[in-house]
Amino acid sequence: MKFAVIANPSKFEVKAVLKKAIDWASANDVDLLVSSKTCLQTGLENSNLIQQTKDDAEAIEASDVVIVIGGDGTILYTARISKHSNKPILGVNAGRLGFMTDTRFEELESALDDVKSGNYTIDERLFLKATVNSGEEFYALNEFLFTRKDSTSMINITAEYDGNLINTYWADGLIVASSTGSTAYNLSTGGPIVAPGTGVMLVTPINPHTLTTRPLVVRSDKPLKVKVEDQESDVSFSYDGVNCKIDTLPLEVEIISSDVVFKLIKLPGHNYFETLRNKLMWGKDSRRIKS
Repeated sequence: MKFAVIANPSKFEVKAVLKKAIDWASANDVDLLVSSKTCLQTGLENSNLIQQTKDDAEAIEASDVVIVIGGDGTILYTARISKHSNKPILGVNAGRLGFMTDTRFEELESALDDVKSGNYTIDERLFLKATVNSGEEFYALNEFLFTRKDSTSMINITAEYDGNLINTYWADGLIVASSTGSTAYNLSTGGPIVAPGTGVMLVTPINPHTLTTRPLVVRSDKPLKVKVEDQESDVSFSYDGVNCKIDTLPLEVEIISSDVVFKLIKLPGHNYFETLRNKLMWGKDSRRIKS
């Protein structure tokens, strides 16, 4: 059996997690595939216990299962380079929150045992697809973001859903998030938490200049069109933190649920609402905690 390891070596905790994974793999007759860059950055370039690949994409392609060590940023990076690979992915937390990397360091060995034995289920997360008026397509696991760039002035953004006008927003920007991305930038901007797999997308304005403008939840199987006209402020368009080059305005982007699936491994005893309580202290009331 072959496990690819995708890691963020800039995080201090990664090396300890990776070493523990190597020890487990050596004792369990599992091949670990790690990119040469990650090996070099973690001081493992001379290890004979791992198989080095030229890059992360090659490691994923040759593997049966992908182990992601880092935070949700590392998960999003893995999603970008593996979206058509159809490989199951286990997230191991070596960051801060980590909604999709909810396996803790102390759980690593038992988690890898479960993965090897097939004792897990798959939590399928659909990507959103954006088609730009230039014909380019982009896929986001978390969100698409339209925001002002290098300016203090707000921008005008028009949103239409299934051919009907929603609103023209005057704001710092607009987030179009998937249910997976509801706990990311959307949540920080006052948007709602939506359970994964709900089949919706969230339209959340960033600092709108109208008190009555609130986030909106719509079905993701119908098209949402976002239009940005030529205006005084420059506008940035990005997906999951990656900027897309905009040559000229107006910009028109149609967003809809795709058929591309991200297969997140769900281990026994792990559930979404437990993660919310543990990561965000969601629903906890300090008045009920005994001193």
